[in-house]
Amino acid sequence: MLADRVESSMNEQLGMELQSAYVYLAMAGYSESESLPGFASWLRVQAREEVAHGMKFFDFICDRGGRVRLGSLGEPPADYKGPLAVFEEALEHERAVSEAIGRLYSIVVEEKDYASQAWLDWFATEQVEEEKSVGQIVDSLRRIGDRGDALFLLDKDLAARAGA
Repeated sequence: MLADRVESSMNEQLGMELQSAYVYLAMAGYSESESLPGFASWLRVQAREEVAHGMKFFDFICDRGGRVRLGSLGEPPADYKGPLAVFEEALEHERAVSEAIGRLYSIVVEEKDYASQAWLDWFATEQVEEEKSVGQIVDSLRRIGDRGDALFLLDKDLAARAGA
């Protein structure tokens, strides 16, 4: 059984994961409108991953006898100044998710909820990968600058992401 505080925090994280999917879908839509299908494909895959992460929280809350409570999702931006701005925002978002996972982890430790603590280890590790992946794209876009040929090649590389 989940303590009330853990259940509430798990539901908040569930909402954050679903909000992440919403943000990535908006970024994909922007990328499509800018004729960057590889960027859009990468972002769509990321959105699906975020839904899967949300469903892990959904299932865990249910498995532990908790009640899932879904809140409203905020409207993500539809316009950006360019691909670099998209991925800088994505990196900022992933860092916020990492912080939220850290706060949730602290709560389950304080509540001595060892099952939740062990379960959250996967998310803590996953966030390292998420930040690294998005950070590498930001670094590439900063190196590329306004070079259209390099942007074209990066778009092709991002289209090759597994699950695309």
